[in-house]
Amino acid sequence: MGKFLLGVIVAVVVLILCALGFALLGFLPTPANVEPASYERHFAMSAVDASMERHAPRLTNPLTPTDQNLEDGMKLYTMNCALCHGGLDRKPSTLANSFYPPPPNFISDPPDDPEWHTFYTMRTGIRYSGMPAWDKTLSESDMWKITLLLSHMDKLPPAVQDYWKSNFNAAPVTSDEEKKGEEKHDHP
Repeated sequence: MGKFLLGVIVAVVVLILCALGFALLGFLPTPANVEPASYERHFAMSAVDASMERHAPRLTNPLTPTDQNLEDGMKLYTMNCALCHGGLDRKPSTLANSFYPPPPNFISDPPDDPEWHTFYTMRTGIRYSGMPAWDKTLSESDMWKITLLLSHMDKLPPAVQDYWKSNFNAAPVTSDEEKKGEEKHDHP
């Protein structure tokens, strides 16, 4: 039994060393403009989700979704996020195609993550993805305002929707439009 266990341990160590050698000798592809293998995509996203669950504190947004906070969130989003995540004019970001993984377009597909998750992602960034940490650039209040906007995109008050239309030449996605889009995807 001891020899079998030693054999298993040696085999595992050899496999780890081979994988490490494979990576360090440059055999793993690293271009950001090539679609990765499905196993790589699955592993990377699972690792990000698991890390978020383990490390992100479950904070409650100290701000309320007032018209002013949501409008401030729009301005901050436009100045800091739109280049990668799509503009409030509902046009996709051309830069997004240059990243791996590509950043989500939050205007056409708002995040459904809890606010603490969005805030933590913004504050700390995501290593190896191009998502920077904003904690040295934006104040906590500003990050919470962007978080408010993203978590309330489908239920903006009428005054904020009017502000969006008049300043960004487009209308926000409403709950009704979102439901219609889901119905289209449900039926072949």
